[in-house]
Amino acid sequence: MSTPTSLELPDGVRSATVRTSRGSFAALEAVPVSGVCEREPALLVPGYTGSKEDFLAVLGQLADHGRQVVAIDMRGQFETPGPADSDGYSPPALAADIAAIIEATGARHLLGHSYGGLVAREALLRTRSQDHVGSFTLMSSGPSALTGPRADELRVMLTALGAADGRLPDGDALRAGIFGLWRDRLEPQAVADGVPGPILAFLARRMLGNDPHGLVHMARHLLTAPDRTSELARLDRIGMLVIYGEDDNSWSPAAQEAMARRLGARRICIPGAKHSPAVEAPATTAIALTQFWDAAEAAAAHAGSTRMA
Repeated sequence: MSTPTSLELPDGVRSATVRTSRGSFAALEAVPVSGVCEREPALLVPGYTGSKEDFLAVLGQLADHGRQVVAIDMRGQFETPGPADSDGYSPPALAADIAAIIEATGARHLLGHSYGGLVAREALLRTRSQDHVGSFTLMSSGPSALTGPRADELRVMLTALGAADGRLPDGDALRAGIFGLWRDRLEPQAVADGVPGPILAFLARRMLGNDPHGLVHMARHLLTAPDRTSELARLDRIGMLVIYGEDDNSWSPAAQEAMARRLGARRICIPGAKHSPAVEAPATTAIALTQFWDAAEAAAAHAGSTRMA
């Protein structure tokens, strides 16, 4: 899970609620501290077991370049309520959520981190949001299902929760299992990593605040997601960026580099970062995103003027 280094809201950042045709979503909204929003807005989607707070270190920096930036909790994550039934966690349903948020916020730049990249990709491929988005960024996300040690960890987690082989325990059993997972594995690891007390308390509140059914269904999607890179590459009107840490321990840097080539996307490897560049190298990440978004807007404006001529 991504671990924020601070929970203090930067200047210009506030807690918000995005109200859509598919319900309300908890968010952090950033606007320029001075000046106005001259640039096009951006939407940031977090990864598995993550939340809007994973972007706290970059939100202010991104907004200071003249744009509104919104980071959300997806359905069932942390402070956004889960759906009425498990169908709300299907890829089409989560994609429809993101499409509704794009419509409500007017976002022109879409970024998905890790699992959020898979969901954001589904939104572009399954909904009309592709008509409204001018750029798409996959941050530390891959072309298909998670593999390697991190996938093994997910399978161990599902087994520990009694949710392996398609089984789905009731909510109380899942909540008890997630509490045990936090107490016996995740919390001791965070303590060993030197996570400060206030951040540790936040991680516990976030982990235990997730909808347990959502954690199971999202984990299954992470382990089974098909490779849809070729389909995504056909959306050649949308500028694309693949950005990741040089030591990413989820999808390998080599796999993400290959995906970028298949997409014809710009590729940026962030030195000194692992799976969460927005946390581990915020200044470098914010500069890279701002430059990419500015270039995408300039390219769209040039294309528009060419068509008019």
